[in-house]
Amino acid sequence: MANRTILPSDLNALPMLPHESIYIGVDIGKFKHVAGFVSKTLLERHQHFEHCPAFLFEQSREGFRAFVERIRIYCPLEQCFIVMEQTGHYHRPLLQYLLELDLPVYVMHVQSRQGGMLKTDKRDALGLANHLYNQLALGVQVENKLQVVRRAVPPSEAALQLKGLMRHRYELATEATQRKNKLTAICDELFPELTQVLKDPNLIIALDLREKFPTPYAVATASLVALREVRRGNCPSEVQLEQLQSLAAQSIGTKNVARQRGLVLEQGLLIKELRLIQEHTQRLDMEVAQIVEHSREGQILLSIPPIYTIYAAAILATIGHIANFEDAGHLKSYFGWAPKRAQTGISFDRVSLTKGGSREMKKVMYLVAWNAIKDETEWASLYKRLVPRLCSYDERTQAYKGRRKAVSHVIGRLITLIYALLKQDDETLSHLAPGTPPPDPVLYDPELHKRHRTGHYQPLKKKLPENRIVQV
Repeated sequence: MANRTILPSDLNALPMLPHESIYIGVDIGKFKHVAGFVSKTLLERHQHFEHCPAFLFEQSREGFRAFVERIRIYCPLEQCFIVMEQTGHYHRPLLQYLLELDLPVYVMHVQSRQGGMLKTDKRDALGLANHLYNQLALGVQVENKLQVVRRAVPPSEAALQLKGLMRHRYELATEATQRKNKLTAICDELFPELTQVLKDPNLIIALDLREKFPTPYAVATASLVALREVRRGNCPSEVQLEQLQSLAAQSIGTKNVARQRGLVLEQGLLIKELRLIQEHTQRLDMEVAQIVEHSREGQILLSIPPIYTIYAAAILATIGHIANFEDAGHLKSYFGWAPKRAQTGISFDRVSLTKGGSREMKKVMYLVAWNAIKDETEWASLYKRLVPRLCSYDERTQAYKGRRKAVSHVIGRLITLIYALLKQDDETLSHLAPGTPPPDPVLYDPELHKRHRTGHYQPLKKKLPENRIVQV
């Protein structure tokens, strides 16, 4: 935080007009934050937003309290609007503290800094405050959607619990894949003929066999009684065990004793690590299933046939709260399944899938769509109708090419359905009087979906009666 130009925090702030709003931008740091204050009166007094006052406070409870007290000096808390960038995890404690006070907090993507001679935390904070002032007070529209500020909505209780769990599960899955790849490489060098009997060298039975008989020599010299003790049920069969011993006796695996010793030690450690990771993953899956099944959002998502428990948990953890998205289009963009069009004149017109969005949700929705296509669902019927229309037919292979276009269309319909059901439930809960027990959530109805597809469409949101002019 060296070489910064910040106004001393002990200066007396001039009180504002009692009914004037103030717009505050917070530049997030690891240990300290800088808040910039902008309003109509401050801009008239200082002539430029860069000369408006700023306030430095620490990333602590005392620092947060001092920041709120400084806001009270300018105006009541009900008249302040705060914006901050989503910079990793450092902004979360301050965001949670401000939301607990029911303050209107806005968030935005991290902005690229313009080149120039002056680059300080104070300037960045005041730039954010001026950005918020332009959009909320003056109604200025920005061309780049990444510069749009949006109201921060606290995530639901289920999303709060699932966010960390699903992130940890994703990391465990990545680590399990890494260890499986290493175990496969060791098997190819130590005993490559194993895959002729057990196609996957990382199956439970294969790992048990490799742990007890780590080398081809150990398999070839072992008795059939010892090999049968490793079996699970009737797998592998007696014939397969005899074939395995025959292959082990003639294995082309490495014969170097020193190399074998290193591979055997590494193989044993990797097997133990993989089993521990799988045990932790199973425990996480049990906890995640309970959270999803006991939440309203989880019940809604599980009612859609192609969405399983893990997929529903990933969707809830990523969304946080459905109120963060204005419409289904914003949710598609956040999931990475929004179309991007490039057109100029009449010679160039292309539509492709955006490269942005959540990578995890892009994979999840792709798997959900294929589950919907494989089963007897309305999306399977939609997919069959779209393939001849959107895909080109290859006469040589007697099959359609470019089926991803049809899959992307199905994914878009699924995301629209997810948004509609969750949004309707959120609006229902928001209109309940305090203390009123919530009604049962509206779940997905396949019969209603079928009627919609056959032309009897009825929107979920009821239209208000239009005003009519009656001539008397």
